Amino acid sequence: MTVDLLLGLQWGDEGKGKIVDVLTSKYDIIARFQGGPNAGHTLEFDGIKHVLRTIPSGIFHENNINIIGNGVVIDPVVFKTELEGLKKFNLDIKSKLIISRKAHLILPTHRLLDAASEASKGKAKIGSTLKGIGPTYMDKTGRNGIRVGDIELADFKDRYRALAEKHEAMIAFYNVDIQYNLPELEAEFFEAIEELKQLTFIDSEEYLAKAQKEGKSILCEGAQGSLLDVDFGTYPFVTSSTTTAAGACTGLGIAPNKIKEVFGIFKAYTTRVGSGPFPTEDFGTAGDIMAKIGNEFGSVTGRKRRCGWLDLVALKYAIQVNGVTQLMMMKGDVLSGFETLKVGTSYLYKGIEINHLPYNIEEENVTPIYTEFKGWNADLTGLTSYDSLPIELKNYIEFIEKEVEVPITIVSVGPDRKQTIVR
Repeated sequence: MTVDLLLGLQWGDEGKGKIVDVLTSKYDIIARFQGGPNAGHTLEFDGIKHVLRTIPSGIFHENNINIIGNGVVIDPVVFKTELEGLKKFNLDIKSKLIISRKAHLILPTHRLLDAASEASKGKAKIGSTLKGIGPTYMDKTGRNGIRVGDIELADFKDRYRALAEKHEAMIAFYNVDIQYNLPELEAEFFEAIEELKQLTFIDSEEYLAKAQKEGKSILCEGAQGSLLDVDFGTYPFVTSSTTTAAGACTGLGIAPNKIKEVFGIFKAYTTRVGSGPFPTEDFGTAGDIMAKIGNEFGSVTGRKRRCGWLDLVALKYAIQVNGVTQLMMMKGDVLSGFETLKVGTSYLYKGIEINHLPYNIEEENVTPIYTEFKGWNADLTGLTSYDSLPIELKNYIEFIEKEVEVPITIVSVGPDRKQTIVR
């Protein structure tokens, strides 16, 4: 029996989906523990690119179960579309995919509330993906939410109506011009609910406890990244859930002392989508090259990602908060061709050099201090062993390991599952 945990250590988009897919054959159960359809976990194999938003990234493997945990928020309409996209692969979805009754539902009015709230903020907007995720988590903590298990109750539609009417009053309060046709949105929603009802609902904490007693191996899959955590991220420019290791416990009902390995995923550089501080952002040619070569556009939103150098201060912080035991470095291939690479190794914070992430990392408070490295000019995408990597890249990897005191056990050199070097 083993319970391992995989999560992102930056501002999301680190490549978690690929690594879950690579590791899935070692596990009986893949369990997604938080987030919603703002996730876009990209998997690539056999020349086909797949983007999963709610469904765990182990779904393409034959011999495992995929669980959507109680910490996840589900938009039935988006979920229905995601299921339809999988039909051509002849997967046995009904036996492979199960859902926690305690997972909360995103209503059409949650999406409308999200849009109204963001529009009302003007220039102070936080860069929401407008998927209704924030309002859904607000209803969850405000004890107003509707959960998957409520679908099985006789008064489900009454519960829905009461919450939707409350939301409409809140939308009117924002006094912004949001055009919508709620009956049309609701028809789509209830059609998707019928599709959702075809799947198996479980009491996931009990299911996972039983699986552990039976000696099953479980991989907990996180979404977004640690720097977007609602408590430990760059608040208020964060997501609405617990993206750190603690979220696996609250989002699945797994006890902390059951978790063994904590796999932390990070890019060889840094990206961020939307608003918020980003100390090592590069506004020049280097950032543009990273964006172009790395295809840095959101897999769900299509938004261009901001790009910059690796920030070791932030990476150490994320490793510390999560108790990371193994690191996986993604997109090393994107940095090929740079004469010189930079790594942010400390901050000048209000005139004093520091090595930790302070309360506020806005531009007026923080200036990164860089260490420079000689770059490499080699095509990494066909390499299959660590020994075959350029010496400059190995120096880069080994410097990071020394600084953060955690081994890098996987180096990704391309988007395909085969382009993965295990050390």
